[in-house]
Amino acid sequence: MSKLTHLDDQGAARMVDVASKDVTQREAVAEGRILMDPKTLAMIVDGEHPKGDVLAVARVAGIMAAKKTHDLIPLCHALNLSSVKVALTPERDPSSVHIEASCKLAGQTGVEMEALTAVSVAALTLYDMCKAVDRGMEITAVRLLEKKGGRSGHWQASQAGDQA
Repeated sequence: MSKLTHLDDQGAARMVDVASKDVTQREAVAEGRILMDPKTLAMIVDGEHPKGDVLAVARVAGIMAAKKTHDLIPLCHALNLSSVKVALTPERDPSSVHIEASCKLAGQTGVEMEALTAVSVAALTLYDMCKAVDRGMEITAVRLLEKKGGRSGHWQASQAGDQA
């Protein structure tokens, strides 16, 4: 197991110094799901939700969150992302919305936290907009799917959901 990098020699939390790292193309993809009552999903898919297009709002919230990850997660670097994509796909079995986010940049540190934050905030936004009709929604399975670039190279999750 590698040494945790957010601790200094005395064991105190610190922001990692990435100044000596090369600028490389970096990309991360994350996913998650929000489970809901079939009636809630139908309301979203049929465009009958009283708050309008909740998927569009959640997509924008995910993109905005990725850009502000450094304000939300302690010790994260402020990054100049070159691309953020958030896809929300309604699925009937199980009744849910699958969320996938990808983040890219040319930089000295990875974008895994930004992709994970985008998924999480998109799911929380869906919950917030739909809670009046379905308080039993469940946000689940938020995980990193893939990361490319940097010293550690390419990593991809296995299909079974465990760490590869």
